[in-house]
Formats: sequence, C-alpha cells, structure tokens
Amino acid sequence: MAKGKDVRIRVILECSSCVRKGANEESTGVSRYSTQKNRHNTPRQLELKKICRYCRKHTTHHEIKK
Repeated sequence: MAKGKDVRIRVILECSSCVRKGANEESTGVSRYSTQKNRHNTPRQLELKKICRYCRKHTTHHEIKK
C-alpha cells in the first residue's frame, strides 16, 4: 500500500553567487537545477557544487523553497 507522503521530493537548486549579484553586473540570469532528494536521509537543505552557465565556473547551488 502507498503511504500518505512521498519519501522522494522534487527540489530546485539555485546558484548562490548569481543571486548575490545585482542588476548592474554582467550576469544575465540565475542558474537553476532540478533534482530529487530523499526527505528521510537528507532532512536539511541540499547544497551541491554544480556548473553555472552564467558565472562560467563551478559554484555552490543551494536548495530553494518552491
């Protein structure tokens, strides 16, 4: 039987360095990735190093709220 709440949830990861830049900087957008995590194994926010196409380097991407 299926349980009431799903264990795996969809999360969105957002570049931390693109968010800090203002509108006057060269950055044209914010890099975002979509992934899944197990809510029982990872109860805290997810943080991964991913490539940012706007910064053109590997940066830390943090989980954001939907």
